[in-house]
Amino acid sequence: MRLNPETVDRIKQSADIVEVVGDFVSLKKKGANYSACCPFHNEKTPSFNVNPVRQIYKCFGCGAAGDSIKFVMDIDGIGYGEALRYLANKYNIEIEEEEVTDEEAIRQNERESLYIVLNFAKNFYQQQLHHSEEGQSIGLSYFKERGFTNDTQKKFELGYSLDTWDSFSKEALEKGYSADLLEKAGLLVHKEGSQTAGYDRFRGRVIFPIHNVAGKVIAFGARILKSDKSGSQNQRGANQPKYLNSPETEVYHKSDVLYGVFQAKNAIRQQELCYLVEGYTDVISLHQAGIENVVASSGTSLTVEQIRLIGRFTPNVTILYDGDIAGIKAALRGLDLVLEEGLNVKIVLFPDGDDPDSYVRKVGAEAFKDYLRKAAKDFITFKTETLLQDAGNDPFRLAAVIGEVVNSIIKIPDAIKRQVFFHRTSEMMKVDEQMLITEGNKLLRKLHTQKPQDRGNRQSNAVPDGPDNLEALSGRNFSEDGDILPPDLFATDQVQEELPQRTKLYYQEEAFIRLLVMYGTRELEPTITVCQYVLGEIEGIDFKDAVFSHLLSLFRENFSRNQVLSTEYFQHHHEPEIRNITISWLASKYELSELWSEKYEIYVPFETDVLDKTAFINILRLKKAFIEEKMKVCLQQAVHAKTEEEQTAVMNEFMFYKSISMAAAKELGSVIG
Repeated sequence: MRLNPETVDRIKQSADIVEVVGDFVSLKKKGANYSACCPFHNEKTPSFNVNPVRQIYKCFGCGAAGDSIKFVMDIDGIGYGEALRYLANKYNIEIEEEEVTDEEAIRQNERESLYIVLNFAKNFYQQQLHHSEEGQSIGLSYFKERGFTNDTQKKFELGYSLDTWDSFSKEALEKGYSADLLEKAGLLVHKEGSQTAGYDRFRGRVIFPIHNVAGKVIAFGARILKSDKSGSQNQRGANQPKYLNSPETEVYHKSDVLYGVFQAKNAIRQQELCYLVEGYTDVISLHQAGIENVVASSGTSLTVEQIRLIGRFTPNVTILYDGDIAGIKAALRGLDLVLEEGLNVKIVLFPDGDDPDSYVRKVGAEAFKDYLRKAAKDFITFKTETLLQDAGNDPFRLAAVIGEVVNSIIKIPDAIKRQVFFHRTSEMMKVDEQMLITEGNKLLRKLHTQKPQDRGNRQSNAVPDGPDNLEALSGRNFSEDGDILPPDLFATDQVQEELPQRTKLYYQEEAFIRLLVMYGTRELEPTITVCQYVLGEIEGIDFKDAVFSHLLSLFRENFSRNQVLSTEYFQHHHEPEIRNITISWLASKYELSELWSEKYEIYVPFETDVLDKTAFINILRLKKAFIEEKMKVCLQQAVHAKTEEEQTAVMNEFMFYKSISMAAAKELGSVIG
């Protein structure tokens, strides 16, 4: 279904790039623009730039670029129409469109269809919780026992699935959703070879919808409540796990998702801290207590993708554990992943028998917050204390502890932080600091000398035991102090990236077209635009690069109709290549400090201040590069000339071009050799 152009224009005018990107990434003000670590590729140093004036974003690392609509499309993996609908909903813009029939909804692409049916399921489970007898007596009673208010239930869109084989699937099939789509969404289980439509995956359970960062329902977690009843239902329930999650689907990948991130992202960004817990009820209870900057790994081992998702909003994460020391020791090595991603990690342990959910309900919100402040320890300190306590006075076990802790410290990318933790660890263990640094450097060098095939690929959900396994740092070279060095340029197995070979003419064509795209509508003099001036000066010159030639043709065709194309036309062009190159010209990686003029009284002219001079120079340089290409052709023709007369004619042509080139060089102030 297509939105009318007026609605699309309202959406584009209403959507603010800073607000839209800020829903997914923690932006920092940097001069007139905003910066962040790019959400589209892994990086430690921010190279992602958002320009509120131009309403564009640009990553100078991976090249991702676009406007608000493109950002939503890429970050959520959805189509153009779905991105428009997301922004319309965000800015409360009413969408006028024809009513979609059930058959039309099913005919939409599979990804959008999955979102539709998952949202239908969410609504169905909510309806059953509040309006069915079973849902009220079992599901609603359970949530009330946990202390979840109606507002909290609504905020997390909690629901209930009836304890029947097919109550949901029957309803969905009657509404026109196909059994195949229900199965792909993980809502229907169909045994191979069975002639029936299948049965509901979730039965007799309270439902916890799982949302992506944009707030779309992508999966469900479900907790079974009946355990002691007699009869077939009890038998069925007794064999089922306490918690059941949706399977992996086109829109749900467990390792990429954190429960509660949609509800928590703003609080995480504002407080610059993320609390990480294990379960759904931990998240919900803390939210209700006013601690909203909390997400859950949903019982899975913490993955790189989940860590990077947290890193979009804050570099600071505090992990909340219950008092089970055995479980904590098992998780300690896995937490090295968090260090590798450059996050600052702290740990909080609760008294034995308590988890975040039970403890906040026991002591109240204020006492809970106070406990978090007092009990939080940085990860290296916590790991050192825990392992030392376990090792006792056994010298062999103490040596193993040193290896474990050093192995964690060298995972930290920042050299200054590593130095701080080496110093602190030496004091805690009462060992020489230089010895720890030396041991760390040995491990780093050992990693560097490993063959690539021996290093293996780091698993996203676990880190193997032992200090010898340092996959996260593979491929890097380290100095004696453990700092990262440039790669070995003489290494035989290194693959050098081949950059495209571009001529001087290419760069002059780019400079010329860039001037047209960015300033074509500007007036150099009353009634004389940049476009009119520069096009009049390059009659007879055609560009070699296909993209620049296409852009030049667009300007010429429109100018012949007395129209000058604006920057916005190219910024939102339907051809991705044109749109991306325009945004790359608009986005500036560096920004002139205001101190030049305010403090030092040094005034640097902007490009717009000297457009007339810039246009003149660009034209000269373009003509010079164009002529030099002609000269190269002449020289090639001279070499292959068959007669003396032919050679003389070619050389005369060459000298003619050379005189023009020299005149242009003199005008430009170039050195003529």
